Amino acid sequence: MRRDRLNFWLAAAGILLNFTLVFAGARAQSASPQAPASGSTAPKLAEEQFKNIQALKGIPADQVVPSMQFIAASLGVECEYCHVRGAFEKDDKKTKIAARKMIGMMMAINKENFEGRREVTCYSCHRGAKDPVGTPIITNEEPAPGAAEEKAAGEGKPALPTAEQLLDKYLAAIGGADALQKITSRVQRGTLTSFGGQKIPAEVYSKAPDKRLSVMHLQGGDSVTAFDGKQGWLSVPSRVHMMSAAENDAARIDADLYFAVHVKALYQKFGVEPGEKIDGHDTYLVVGRSEGHPPLRLYFDQQTGLLLQLVRYAETPLGRNPTQIDYADYRDVNGVKVPFRWTLARPGNRFTIQIEQIQQNVPVDDSKFAPPPPSPAATKPSTP
Repeated sequence: MRRDRLNFWLAAAGILLNFTLVFAGARAQSASPQAPASGSTAPKLAEEQFKNIQALKGIPADQVVPSMQFIAASLGVECEYCHVRGAFEKDDKKTKIAARKMIGMMMAINKENFEGRREVTCYSCHRGAKDPVGTPIITNEEPAPGAAEEKAAGEGKPALPTAEQLLDKYLAAIGGADALQKITSRVQRGTLTSFGGQKIPAEVYSKAPDKRLSVMHLQGGDSVTAFDGKQGWLSVPSRVHMMSAAENDAARIDADLYFAVHVKALYQKFGVEPGEKIDGHDTYLVVGRSEGHPPLRLYFDQQTGLLLQLVRYAETPLGRNPTQIDYADYRDVNGVKVPFRWTLARPGNRFTIQIEQIQQNVPVDDSKFAPPPPSPAATKPSTP
C-alpha cells in the first residue's frame, strides 16, 4: 500500500486512534474484525491469534498491532519494510529477522540493567530513522545551559500556580460546571483537512456523559469511530475493529462530555511545569499521573485558562504511542466555550477538523453509538 493511501486511511479512521496496520494488512492479519465474545474468560495471546509469532509471544493479541505501530513510528517505515505484502507470516525479509533480534536485545537491556522497566526502546537509538543514530550531530544552535545556569536563571521567578488552581481556572474559562452539565448532547458538523489538502465532510455526535461517534464521509463509504460508554469501535465499509483496552482508555477521555469537571478525578496526582509556547500563547503544563498508567499532559493558556493542547499515550509492550490534540478557535455556544478547530497528530500523520455548525441538547439516540452487526469471519490469521 502506498504511503499516501495509508495516510489517507489513517486520517479517515483516526478521529480518536491510530489504526495504521489494521487496514494496511487487515486481510492477512486478523482472524476476525470482531472482538472476542463477551463470554470469553481471558483475552487471546498473540500466538493464539496470529501465525508465526516469535519475539512477542505471551503478550495480549490486541497489543500486537499497537506494537507494530510503535516500531513503524520509531524507524519511520511502513509495514512492507519488514513484511511481505499479503503474507505477513513469512520470514522472507532480512529486516524482519533483524527486528526480532533487536526486540530481544532491547528486552534484555531493560531486564539486566533497569530491573525490567522499559527504559530503552526502539526509538532510543533509531529516532525515526531506519539506521540507529550512533554519532553526535553537529548543530548551529547554542548548547543548552547547564544545571547551575538553569538554577540561577530560575531564581527570583514567581512560583507556579498549583494544578488545582489551573484545572479550576480551565473549568471556569469554558463556562463553569453548572453551564457545562446543562449540555446533554452535542452534534458538530464540519470538514476534515488532511494530507495534500484533501477535504472530507465530517460529523461528531456526543451524548452525556461519555458517548461519542465521529463519521467521515468518504467516496467509498463512511468511516466511523465510536465509543458507547464502555466499548469503542472503528469501521470502514465491510470491516469493523473493536478497540483494545488501551484504545478504550483513550476513547473514554475524548468521549467525556464533562471532561473539565471530571479531570481531577482521573489521575492520582498532578504536577505543574512551565509550558512551551503554543500558537503564540504562553502556557502552563499540568501533568496527570497514576501508578501503572501513562501520563496525561495538558497545556493551558496562561491568560485565558483554556486548554490549548492535550498529549496522551497508549502503552505497548515496546513503548508508548503518543497522540497530540491541539484545540483552537474557541466560541461560546449556549454559555459554554467550545473549540471549533482541533488538530490531531501522531508520528507520521496529522489532520485538522474545522467545525462549521454546532447544535446542543438535541435528541441523539443511544443506538447510534452501538457497533454494527458482526461481519462474516475473515481469512485465517497470520502474523504481523
